[in-house]
Amino acid sequence: MAANSGLSGEFKAATMRGAAGFFRVAQHRSGAWWLIDPAGEPWWGRAVNGVDAAADAGPEHPVAQLRRWGANALGAGAAAELRGDGLPFLANADFCAAGAVIRGSRVVLPDVFDPAWARAARTHAAAKGADLAGRTDVLGWLTDTGIEWGETAASGRPMLLQTCLSLEPGFAAYHAAWEFVLAGHGGRIEPLARAWQVPLANREGVRELTRGDRGIGSRGYLRDEARWAREFARRYFMLTSAALRAAVPEHLIFGARARRGSDPAVRREAVYPAVDVTCGRADEVGLGATGPVWVDGFSWAKEAFWAAPTARRARKSTSVERMMRQGRAALEQLARHPAVVGFAWSRWRDEPAEQPPFAQGLVHTNGVEAREHTELLTEVNLRAENLRRAAGAGKVAECR
Repeated sequence: MAANSGLSGEFKAATMRGAAGFFRVAQHRSGAWWLIDPAGEPWWGRAVNGVDAAADAGPEHPVAQLRRWGANALGAGAAAELRGDGLPFLANADFCAAGAVIRGSRVVLPDVFDPAWARAARTHAAAKGADLAGRTDVLGWLTDTGIEWGETAASGRPMLLQTCLSLEPGFAAYHAAWEFVLAGHGGRIEPLARAWQVPLANREGVRELTRGDRGIGSRGYLRDEARWAREFARRYFMLTSAALRAAVPEHLIFGARARRGSDPAVRREAVYPAVDVTCGRADEVGLGATGPVWVDGFSWAKEAFWAAPTARRARKSTSVERMMRQGRAALEQLARHPAVVGFAWSRWRDEPAEQPPFAQGLVHTNGVEAREHTELLTEVNLRAENLRRAAGAGKVAECR
């Protein structure tokens, strides 16, 4: 550890992940996790997702803007032409492109049960890593950036297991799912139907429910759903990890960037040794998180930050005031959280349907800087590492 890092003591050798001379991650003896840059310095990530190099970006180069805002990395989806401009970046392996993809109600996943998929994933990873192998500015690899793990029970719609049971027989996941559920119910449909509390004469009955967008929500089904989601996640992270470690063994693996987050069953499998750093949302990081965690898609331009308080005696304030006050507190909490090794702001540019000041981009659609966000973001970014060092391994608040 560098002598001028401002951190006393050493990192725990048993927790060190990654190769010397590249980005690594380890737990300090204080209990806090840190990324470690190629020079051996403790490093806390402050990235932005989706940075582009559009012609209307204005006179200031995007990387110069990021540096001015206190950012030190390019997050997911950054334009390839921005690599090499001095900021480390997250690479995307895009394993969904390696073979057949399962699609359903909020389900986008590769068919990892296909016996040929492991070999296809290795071939795919080798091709993806060919141009980036050996580069020290690769912060780490995301296995995918747009996967979805299915609906929640509260939605009332088909969840991951029901989706897999309703696939066409050409999908290996269809056969694996039926083998999985029948194995737990005596190999017969009748006891399965009783446990799930649905009338099922045969396999087609599940497909009919799915076609009607009717989810099975009984307690018996939800138990099987959680077990299946965990088995699916275990295979996904095991196979993608093996493929990346064969192709780019010097780089860290950050797991998958899920479009809408993931449930606890999935998150329990997105851990070491399958991944070096768990990629998750801020609202998935709590007091129980052990780390290391990369918080993806952070933004205070969300209703949770600007919504009016329910307490009658709360001091009146505007939506913007609430958003900024609570946003600052949430980002400072992330900086202090011992499990969090960095974060990525949700996106570089506003979506067309968004309206400032509640749009999430740091640049408006016309290319103008979103100062309502960048001024506060800069102020917190520049203090983030000092906040983290000062916090040590002390008690932290629940993060949004």
